[in-house]
Amino acid sequence: MAINKAMRIALKALSYPDLDVKKNYKLHRQVNTAVNAYLKPRYSIWDHKIQGLDHEIPVRIFLPPDTSDDIPPRVLIFFHGGGWVIGNIDSYSNVCTNMAKQTGALVVSVDYRLAPEHRFPCALIDCYTVTREIFLDSTIFDVESENIAIIGDSAGGNLAAAVSLMARDRGEFNVSKQILLYPSTHNDHSDETGFPSIKKNGYEYLLTSKRIRDYMDMYISSEHDLNNPYLAPLIADDLSNQPNTLIITAEYDPLRDEGEAYGKKLTEYGNKVDVFRMKDALHGFFVLPKRFVHIKRSYEIINKFLRE
Repeated sequence: MAINKAMRIALKALSYPDLDVKKNYKLHRQVNTAVNAYLKPRYSIWDHKIQGLDHEIPVRIFLPPDTSDDIPPRVLIFFHGGGWVIGNIDSYSNVCTNMAKQTGALVVSVDYRLAPEHRFPCALIDCYTVTREIFLDSTIFDVESENIAIIGDSAGGNLAAAVSLMARDRGEFNVSKQILLYPSTHNDHSDETGFPSIKKNGYEYLLTSKRIRDYMDMYISSEHDLNNPYLAPLIADDLSNQPNTLIITAEYDPLRDEGEAYGKKLTEYGNKVDVFRMKDALHGFFVLPKRFVHIKRSYEIINKFLRE
């Protein structure tokens, strides 16, 4: 249902624009992890590490329930949101538990390095390394490459799009499907960006445009990164040969328009793209409990896309 007046007042209070994310990001991490750790999933999981160039990358594997014979074995490689600054495999365990259950897929959640301790492109390199490992060794999960998809929400959607671009550019493997949930795709989140959703939804709907800018400031290594398509996929000169793509945006999200613009640009370069705007939804809705209508509708859309 639409956001009523009382809800708008509450959202405005929670979205107070002068909260200093740069000073309080460590506290945000602790609260985020503590809340979600309390709600431990009752599910089969397995913690593992994949070797990167100079460090090990933790991943958590969520096993699907027994599925019917008409559902092929499938792997979803998941990159969590949190502005590249907060979030981890613990805070997203309930999301991934439900993802495995709703899709019948084995879910691999990547615990990539966070900014500002590890700035761009560290998170991307971690996500790419894990994805490359899974695609190049079919014996790991005994799944055909066409049944492996990547998925991410918010900053994780940004990382998924960047992994697909990097895979094409390096020519090491081909991603057949990507699912981008309200992704960050652009490099400018000021009111002058040209996207109406930044100005319209950037002040009173939890995620403010100021917080987005703060997160990006903590993520980039220098101003030069803002011109890198691996940081802002929407500015890429060439978006050809990208995976079949599903983009789900949220109606009251400052990132809504840039996510939809990315879908349009992918289509212009000859890619197959489906874009859905979730009515009455806020940024971050994918972490809601499974009973919420936005979650139920999302998995209807996701499962249809995966079956195609």
